[in-house]
Amino acid sequence: MRSALGAHSVVGQMFLLQVAIVVLLAAGALALLVLTLQRESTRDARDRSLAVAQGFAQSPGIAEALKSPDPTAVLQPRAEAARKGSGVDFIVVVDREGIRYTHPLPERIGVDNDEDMSPLLAGRTTQSETSGSLGPQYRAFVPVKDADGSVVGAVSAGVTIENVDKRATEQLPLVLGMAAAAVVVTTGGAAVLSRRLLRQTRGLGPTEITRMYEHHDAVLHAAREGVLIVDADRRLLLVNDEAQRLLDLPPDAQGRPVGEVGLAPPMVTLLASGREADDEVHLTGGRLLAVNQRALDRYGGPRGNVVTLRDTTELQLLSGKVEASRERLQVLYDAAAAIGTTLDVPRTAEELAEVAVPQFADFVTVDLAEPVLRGDEPAGPEQQLHRTATAGIREDPPLYPSDQVIEFVRSAPQVRGLISGRAVLEPDLRHAPGFWAQDRERARRVIDYGIHSLITAPLCARGVVLGVANFWRSEKPQPFEEDDLALAEELAARAAVCIDNARRYTREHTMAVTLQRSMLPRGLPEQNALDIAHRYLPAHQGVGGDWFDVIPLSGARVAVVVGDVVGQGMYATATMGRLRTAVRNFSTLDLPPDELLARLDELAQGEETTEFADAIVGATCLYAVYDPVACRCVLARAGHPPPALARPDGTVQFLELPASPPLGVGGLPFEAAEFDVPEGSRLVLYTDGLVEHRDRDIDECLDILGSTLRRADEGPEETCGAVLDALLPTPPRDDIALLVARTRALPPDRVAHWDVPRDPAAVGQMRTAVTDQLAVWNLEEIGFVTELVLSELITNALRYATGPIGVRLLLDRKLICEVSDGSSTSPHLRYADTTDEGGRGLFLVAQLTERWGTRYTADGKVIWAEQPLTAAFPV
Repeated sequence: MRSALGAHSVVGQMFLLQVAIVVLLAAGALALLVLTLQRESTRDARDRSLAVAQGFAQSPGIAEALKSPDPTAVLQPRAEAARKGSGVDFIVVVDREGIRYTHPLPERIGVDNDEDMSPLLAGRTTQSETSGSLGPQYRAFVPVKDADGSVVGAVSAGVTIENVDKRATEQLPLVLGMAAAAVVVTTGGAAVLSRRLLRQTRGLGPTEITRMYEHHDAVLHAAREGVLIVDADRRLLLVNDEAQRLLDLPPDAQGRPVGEVGLAPPMVTLLASGREADDEVHLTGGRLLAVNQRALDRYGGPRGNVVTLRDTTELQLLSGKVEASRERLQVLYDAAAAIGTTLDVPRTAEELAEVAVPQFADFVTVDLAEPVLRGDEPAGPEQQLHRTATAGIREDPPLYPSDQVIEFVRSAPQVRGLISGRAVLEPDLRHAPGFWAQDRERARRVIDYGIHSLITAPLCARGVVLGVANFWRSEKPQPFEEDDLALAEELAARAAVCIDNARRYTREHTMAVTLQRSMLPRGLPEQNALDIAHRYLPAHQGVGGDWFDVIPLSGARVAVVVGDVVGQGMYATATMGRLRTAVRNFSTLDLPPDELLARLDELAQGEETTEFADAIVGATCLYAVYDPVACRCVLARAGHPPPALARPDGTVQFLELPASPPLGVGGLPFEAAEFDVPEGSRLVLYTDGLVEHRDRDIDECLDILGSTLRRADEGPEETCGAVLDALLPTPPRDDIALLVARTRALPPDRVAHWDVPRDPAAVGQMRTAVTDQLAVWNLEEIGFVTELVLSELITNALRYATGPIGVRLLLDRKLICEVSDGSSTSPHLRYADTTDEGGRGLFLVAQLTERWGTRYTADGKVIWAEQPLTAAFPV
């Protein structure tokens, strides 16, 4: 502290000056306070005297007391009480002649007052500073008026000057104490400030500080780095010469707000924000400046910011190239992850376009050869390309739109790139003859839109040119450079491999779909038992092994079958075809559904060393046979979802079939179930792709299917549409096969049945009965053939079979003749020798009918034959 008070230092001089000023100010303030107290006390005495005199004069009963026989007896006690309560030194009541009735000194009562009574008698109040019996005083006289307004006396109240001075003197110690405290506090503050200022000036004198400032100023303005100091009001407190040059500031910039010295808006925002900045680059006056900004108060200084500026134009150019290289590497990294996520050719082209915008180009278009979109391999570079994908920073560029076939001229950059196999750079499209030769009007609109530079890179994979990718630039003023060619070629090369993979997959997928559809029924067979509608939907990616079939059987019956082969691809499709063929072959044996599935299961188990057996393991199948005569349906399943039956009354039932394992597992028997199916019912068969979704539980899907069938009470076609609308996933991840069959019944008048006695004479009787029935059906033209066929079948049954014999005629799309017996022996067709007496019956049956056969029942067998109807009876 001694150094701070030393007279040679700036701090000491400032401290002594501050103490002197504080003492003078304290003395002046003390004198002013004393005068103020004296003046305020005098004013208070005058005001209090007047207020007390007025209050006492106007108090009730004063006028009556003055007119009473003994006013002193009434007024003296009241006056003394009022004097003591109000703080005045006296309250004196006088009559009209000035004779006192009250006084603090009793001996003064009755003595004449020295006040001039004329103003009081005139009703006016008077105030005066005078000398009375109590000494110098401030007093006030107030007239006392009677009820009629006449003056009956006066009241005087006053305070002695001695008491006024006494009160002022009582407050003087407090004033002196406050002045002393103010001097002490101010002196202490000055000492604290001096100590702090001492640390900052280091005890230097005026000469040393002046020299230091001159040196600081010389260094500050000679430095090759700009320095600014901005205060809390965002004004420039200090600007060195380098900052003046770098920012091109006006000469009077120092002291002006930062927003009024011509700085660029980003720089103004930074300086006004006060936030910290580390080598933040700003473009100002054609220079790239690295700006650092720090708050002054973080170092104990005043509020504000110190800013330093460095010219980094050349360094920024170099770092810009490094950044561009980093961005190119990032584009390639993004392309590796984003291109080729699907095996769809157009989508892969879109991914190429999307990954390059806006990191590399402002607009990207991809043009592919037409064979590539079909999955074929182009024969060579083609000038006619299909615009497959477009992407850009805006939606309205005047480029060729997507899905347009473009015929490029030979001089176009795209064709030159396709022929050379290398990317072509057009840095300035305004001077690109090939670009203008393609379409001059469109080229002009492209240039007017702001697109100014182009790189076109061919898409080549395995030596095959698939198309071309076009990278357009508009927003960035710099054109494409030679360094950008390598990036464009790398992007095109990566995308070309993915597009080629998608193309090959498209070709295989198309082949698989074609093979699968060729193995599915192209048309449903003609039959009257069922009204059928079907849908088949392949998976979005891949082709599976779902299938269905409709197979007419003997006796006007119809078999419907739905199956599903696990897996996807060509192998699943081929397996589906073999499985469908096996079912058709087994159905010609007229096997019950459970036996047919058992044969399929044995087929899979019996070929354990073949690929076919491996493929069938896990395949599911549902086989149903509907009889329109009995209106009954027999069903069996091998690991397949249960069918739904929608009856005409609106009820929907999922038929509970005995559970059986999928085909190829073996070890467990297959069981069939039989149900009554009223005419007009809808039997719904489907594969698991319809009811097994990733985002839904299978029970929920079955509930949706049931409710849809209850609402959709129309035909099979409408039912198929309603079911798919309610349950079809988007996109379908698995194949879906759906078959809806509405049942019909064969009218009773088209069925004839007879029991045949075991008597050779019964043959003739049956011929007569059949002839009569054919006449009813208007089928006399085929009567002879029918009689001959039935005669042979009945004769064979009488000769070789056992048990009861029955004959049934069914009039459907064909005339069906059936002979049943209790034997399980099946007849065989053979050629009879010329010397044989028999053996020609079945040969005649086979020659005279369209087809014939045998089916086994629980009680024996049925031999049947079908004949076409004549034109006289419509089908």
